Amino acid sequence: MNQQTPVNQQTPETIDLSASFKAYDVRGIVGETITEETVRATGAAFVDVLGLSGRTVLIGGDMRPSSPAFAKAFADGAATRGAEVQLLDLISTDELYFACGTLDAAGVTFTASHNPAEYNGIKMSRAGAVPVSSESGLNEIRDAAQQYLAAGTIEPAGQRGEIGLSDVLPDYAAYLRSLVDLSGIRPLKVVVDAGNGMAGMTTPAVLGDAMLPALPLDIVPLYFELDGSFPNHPANPLEPENLADLQAAVVEHGADLGLAFDGDADRCFVIDEKGQPVSPSAVTGLVARREIARSRAAGEEHPVIIHNLITSRAVPELVEREGGRPVRTRVGHSFIKAVMASEGAVFGGEHSAHYYFRDFFNADTGMLAAMHVLAALGEQDRPLSELGAEYEPYVSSGEINSTVEDKAAAVDRVREDFADDDVTVDELDGTTFSAADGSWWFNLRPSNTEPFLRYNGEAADRALMERIRDRVLALVRA
Repeated sequence: MNQQTPVNQQTPETIDLSASFKAYDVRGIVGETITEETVRATGAAFVDVLGLSGRTVLIGGDMRPSSPAFAKAFADGAATRGAEVQLLDLISTDELYFACGTLDAAGVTFTASHNPAEYNGIKMSRAGAVPVSSESGLNEIRDAAQQYLAAGTIEPAGQRGEIGLSDVLPDYAAYLRSLVDLSGIRPLKVVVDAGNGMAGMTTPAVLGDAMLPALPLDIVPLYFELDGSFPNHPANPLEPENLADLQAAVVEHGADLGLAFDGDADRCFVIDEKGQPVSPSAVTGLVARREIARSRAAGEEHPVIIHNLITSRAVPELVEREGGRPVRTRVGHSFIKAVMASEGAVFGGEHSAHYYFRDFFNADTGMLAAMHVLAALGEQDRPLSELGAEYEPYVSSGEINSTVEDKAAAVDRVREDFADDDVTVDELDGTTFSAADGSWWFNLRPSNTEPFLRYNGEAADRALMERIRDRVLALVRA
């Protein structure tokens, strides 16, 4: 006879899941807003809401100390509700997408991406690597899990599912190698900063010779030890200070380039041989050119490239020149993946260094983007600083946050000040102002969770970029 599985014997009603369930994933502080009890209830709810009783559910996690226990708790909740569970052990987030895509199964990975060590969370996917967000089931999973917590037990399904083990790393590495052939490039020295995150495991498998034949790459490892306490620096390469060690190492070793991954290795940042960052917009343009050429050679007339509205205007301009069709979208991976699918896009890029590929189930993978950069660099003789300059004709402000309580009023001040200028204004995501002559644009986008108004801008030269930036920020912060 099946026995009920206890969820939280003490005070389950005090755990409010709305504190950890966000728009695109679950993320919270271990032991406070995310616990084994909440995770077990979420595993059960995941099966219920997505109708996965009797079907396979894939579960993995990153190197954070809490991830193994959370994976087992989620597996217990899912199996109690009848799912057939495969534990994938240590995985990067893009490994989960690969597994969900190739095995046509729903899955989750335990990670808090670039967040500090005290955090953990859950990224969820349906079969085929289709994302689960607040608009596609995540809120329903939250509410069902909250009910299990309030009840104190998880009612068993008719038959408890089995829990097994699988390793997808060898197949993941082989699949990525099949998409970008690096065997014939010139020898390159590459410094890779894994930030003590999952790239410390995936890099040797994909770019090294741990599982596959050696490539003409001399990998200089930086912080490859898996350590969820992040003893060297936070695994968040979006913050410039976290790139300092990689920049110094690239120059010290005379490397051709550097690669920096975030904690769950789904994002990749690129450093040139001089130790200078190559912008994600430039990487988007570089990869877009390669994917357009490949698709057109295969007979696709106008391959679609997705870019979010913060990405450099150089990207859609390049796409059109190369014979592709650019499609502009809101910021956020759920939006990008949905448009990737609806448009049949071959590739998509974001300013935050998320890169999406049709050949990778419309999902984002930092490693595949890195391989395209290595291929583009290794197939010609120029240094990356020269190659990358082709893709950065404009000057960007970067993202600048202003603490503003009344964000709407701040935007209205800007709108009024620019009323007599020859500009167009659109509100796809926040408010974007664009000069009619194409010389500059900027976007003001409110944060949904913090009192921030985010500024991103770009112009034809630095003086113009700074003049527009300072004018807008003065109005915003008035």
